Amino acid sequence: EIFMIDASLPTSQIVEEALVSPFTRIPLWRDSPDNIVGVMHAKGMLREVHAHTGDMDALDIDNIATPPWFIPESTTLLDQLNAFRRRREHFALVVDEYGALMGVVTLEDILEEIVGDISDEHDVVPIGVRPQRDGSYLIAGSVTVRDLNRRFGWDLPDQDVATLAGLIIHEAKVIPNVGQIFHFHGFRFEIVRRQRNRITSIRLGKVEAAPNENSAE
Repeated sequence: EIFMIDASLPTSQIVEEALVSPFTRIPLWRDSPDNIVGVMHAKGMLREVHAHTGDMDALDIDNIATPPWFIPESTTLLDQLNAFRRRREHFALVVDEYGALMGVVTLEDILEEIVGDISDEHDVVPIGVRPQRDGSYLIAGSVTVRDLNRRFGWDLPDQDVATLAGLIIHEAKVIPNVGQIFHFHGFRFEIVRRQRNRITSIRLGKVEAAPNENSAE
């Protein structure tokens, strides 16, 4: 699952979706999700919003975005690491032999594969996880349960599912709607965003004691 935004949407909606997303680099597509036209950096977008004193209609998303960089899925880790260093890039889109989009890869992904998990004072949570002031987390649906358990010391079940979105669907037995809230395994799951049948953003927080374990609101 890749979080992407339709570049043909009104600028205000693009900004709104980017702000909800836990990602800093967001692919933009036009006409078809397979047609990636650029990659927008959230910080660059916010700088432009500030420069235009909040007038989003004055923003040109195409000028904010950088050209997409595509790499074949057959690229080795070492070759990709060297390519990141040469280009001074941190983000690439992975395509198969037919040019179909398969996913994204970041410099951090490569380094973690080579040297293990990277954690410092500026990066204490997995990619796709954004801590909130109330102690909850805004998490992309594609983040793996295993990564969350490993980083935060949680014990969410990951035997039957891989991602957080998969865990919610597995427990709820439905594809939930935006705004629905569930209590599973001592956590509160709120569905923040959904694209078609994919849960793309969840607000997750620990609860002291859910009134009814594995319940929905």
